[in-house]
Amino acid sequence: MSNHPLMPKATAVWLIDNTALSFDQIAAFCGLHPLEVKGIADGDVAASVRGINPITTDQLTREEIAKGENDPDYKIKLTHKKPIIIKAKRKKSPRYTPLSKRQNRPDAIAWMVRNHPEVSDAQISRLLGTTKSTIVAIRDRTHWNSANLEPRDPVGLGLCSQIELDAIVNKAAKKKAKMDALNPPEEEGPTLMATDDIIAPKEEPAKKVSAADVFANFKDDEEG
Repeated sequence: MSNHPLMPKATAVWLIDNTALSFDQIAAFCGLHPLEVKGIADGDVAASVRGINPITTDQLTREEIAKGENDPDYKIKLTHKKPIIIKAKRKKSPRYTPLSKRQNRPDAIAWMVRNHPEVSDAQISRLLGTTKSTIVAIRDRTHWNSANLEPRDPVGLGLCSQIELDAIVNKAAKKKAKMDALNPPEEEGPTLMATDDIIAPKEEPAKKVSAADVFANFKDDEEG
């Protein structure tokens, strides 16, 4: 009997989005490489795969997930029950956008890139029905119409609903928070002092010579 769930990538997608398990824990449970799990989280791998809840398919329990979330070294275990097979829904055809609105799509992409940098290119592509190459060109300002682009809210342009936009933004924010927690910024070391801040040693004030000392020295010279 396999020690990994059915449809491991679909299971990994769900665990990434709905738990605080580490990439290593998810990779071990699903039989994937940790870098592959990271690629799924970034949207570079299995971008079109729909997540499957391993709890509803009797392959994992909430208690087992909780153990893993409380102990990063704990390896979650598969529940050896006969899984419930869920028929995968037919892949939706690409979002149809009326010709009158297609010309507004680059403006919507520019808005997403500017206002939600945490959303991956794969997510923007699915939301607006565009391609990654178009998104990259708009981000890098190499798009043929870059000079005339005007960032505009895709909801206002009728390219998606507010619910769809909020869902994808919230999902991206959760992924970013999880990755930030795994890779905290390094603390900055001590910095060098500026030249002006270095205190130069104080010079001793010149000794004052009185008129009596000058006369005494002059007299000694004559006698000598």
